[in-house]
Amino acid sequence: MGEDWLDKVKWDENGLVPAIAQETSTNKVLTLAWMNRESLAKTVATGEAHYWSRSRMRLWKKGEQSGHVQRVLELRVDCDQDAVWLKVEQAGEGACHTGRRSCFYRAVPLGPAGQAKLEFVEDKVFDPNTVYDT
Repeated sequence: MGEDWLDKVKWDENGLVPAIAQETSTNKVLTLAWMNRESLAKTVATGEAHYWSRSRMRLWKKGEQSGHVQRVLELRVDCDQDAVWLKVEQAGEGACHTGRRSCFYRAVPLGPAGQAKLEFVEDKVFDPNTVYDT
């Protein structure tokens, strides 16, 4: 029998690979998360995004608490096989635990070094305090 494609993924020293989730309807990058072998295999098997939480040290299904599930429409591995790109259909109002549609809600204006200040470019679309246990 042939080698499993998961054996070809270049996992980091912690057994993880970065995964970018992009919303297909808007092309907006929603999040960068981490996957281990189990979460990547579970994502492929179920068609819903599963990640590895580095802070909680456990597997988690995106939306398991909020209901903001990511249905995976396409999954790609990059040329070096050390990054994953998920094209997703995002359920619910947002993908970010801060209450925004995307985790990339701050922009840094380009210009002279040291003079840039973060600009908030997205407002909250839901109240995370009512969605997540804190």
